[in-house]
Formats: sequence, C-alpha cells, structure tokens
Amino acid sequence: MPQLKLLEDFIALVRAGSFVRAAEQRHVTHPAFGRRIRALETWIGAPLVDRSTLPATLTPQGETVYKTACQIVEQLNRVRYQARDARCGGHGHLRIATGRSLARTLVADWIGRLHKGRKPVLKPGTQIDITTGMMADMAKLMAQGKTDMLCCYEHQALSLELLSDQFACMTLATDKLVPVCQARPDGTPHYSLTDRPGTSLPLIAYTEGLAMARILGDRLQSYPYPLVTALRCDSLDTAMGSVLKGLGIAWLPLSMVTGECRRGTLAQLGSRSDEITFEVRLYRPRRQLSDLAEAVWSFTQQPRAR
Repeated sequence: MPQLKLLEDFIALVRAGSFVRAAEQRHVTHPAFGRRIRALETWIGAPLVDRSTLPATLTPQGETVYKTACQIVEQLNRVRYQARDARCGGHGHLRIATGRSLARTLVADWIGRLHKGRKPVLKPGTQIDITTGMMADMAKLMAQGKTDMLCCYEHQALSLELLSDQFACMTLATDKLVPVCQARPDGTPHYSLTDRPGTSLPLIAYTEGLAMARILGDRLQSYPYPLVTALRCDSLDTAMGSVLKGLGIAWLPLSMVTGECRRGTLAQLGSRSDEITFEVRLYRPRRQLSDLAEAVWSFTQQPRAR
C-alpha cells in the first residue's frame, strides 16, 4: 500500500519535527523523503507543510491529515495484529529483535519467565520470532515496524536512532565488561595487565560494527596497557571461546564469565577502573501493539519478586 507508507512518512515528519530527522528514521535520503512528502501532498490535493517557516509547520489541511493518518495507521495495525494472531491459532505472535549473545542469555531467560507463573503471559502455542544481528540493523527493523520489541545494549558510546517521543524503553539489566584471560592450573592468570614495559599483550577484540566493539573501543584508547589485537571476533561467544583457549585477553560481560571465574578456568584482571558498565534495555514503539505484546511489556515492567 504505497499511500500507507506515505502516511507513515508524514507521521514520522510531524513527530520528528524536521525533514532531516524524519528521513533518518525512515532510512531514506533527505531529498527522497522530501519527494515522498510532496507525493502525499499531490495525492491529497493540498499542501500539508508550510516550508516557509523554520522549523516547518503544518497547514490546517496538514493538521487534519495528521490526525486522520494516525487513526488509519493504528486501525490497520490492529487488523494486522488480529490477522497475525489468527494465523497462529489465536495464541498470539511476538517478534523480538536482539543480538546473538543476548538471544542466548538474557532474552532466553526473559522468555522463560514469561512462560512461568500461575498466569503465564506466553501460553502454549504462542509463536515467538527472534531475529538477531547487528544492533544498527535491529534498530532499523524497529523503526520500520518489522519487530515488536528490541533488546539491546545501551552505553554512551552507542547511538541507536530510536527517539524517545516515538519509542519507550526500560532497563532489563545492568552489567559490566571486565578483562579476563585463561587461568593456569594454580589459578593464576596466564596474562597480566601489569606486565613489565615492552611486553605485548594479545587482545581479543570485536569486529567493527558490533555494539561491544564501540563500547570497548571508546575506552581502550585511554588504557596504558600494551595491548596488540590478536583476534577480532564477531560475537561474544566466539570471544569467550578464544579466551578459554588461552589466545589472549578479552573484555567480556561479568554475567557471562562469573561461573568460569569461580571454577578457576578464567581469571579476572585489572581493577574497577578497567571495568565498563553498560545496560541492557528493551525498546518498543509508543503506538499500540498487539494484545500479546502489550501484556508482555506490562509484565516485564513489574518489579521482580526477590
């Protein structure tokens, strides 16, 4: 439905407050986005935006079209959700976008909690689709309405284009990256960050584009240690396996390495100043979602019993 996409473009423009920001959210160039808004104006038969003012403002016709567009998009989304649930036998359908390591750990635990309790949010037969990939790509899925929720890392070194006026979020967990390496049989670390000057320390780094690469890279620039990149890994799991093999030092989530450190297979290095705190957040659009997605969001917001 080409006109529906144009209405969604127009809604994005009004909520973003500028053509540039709206174009970024819709993942098109500024000129292309401008042409799409003009195409909608041609289809409506009246100007919707007064471009003579900065920032651009809506014309009276634009105000009317905006209110109508919001109603149309919301109603069509509701119909789509109902049709999607019907295809799943009426048990509901939930779409989650996240990273590979998060899907295996925190997201899996979260879904497990949704299945438990006297009144589980997820009933037998509920269909759950988990899509994993680079966080920037997962954020695009969220912005394009192709996923219900996004579970991702949050840190000042990251910049997901999810504006607070269009997307709500909550913190699912707080974690920190800590430097670790393989432990010797006597429990001492195979490497030390305080080795004598001139010693090169093999670093297990992350592939460019990964959230962890940006979080860690932001801090490594200020570290005084003689780290030399020995490996670049495309996931936390691969980095973990490489550390267990004794191939170098890696900064891994504390939640991921605590067990191995207790068992004595890994050793944590450095001090608190070498730790990097980050959050794991859950995002959703502010617009109305399916009944199942709304129930999942409401349940997740509730404080967990200790």
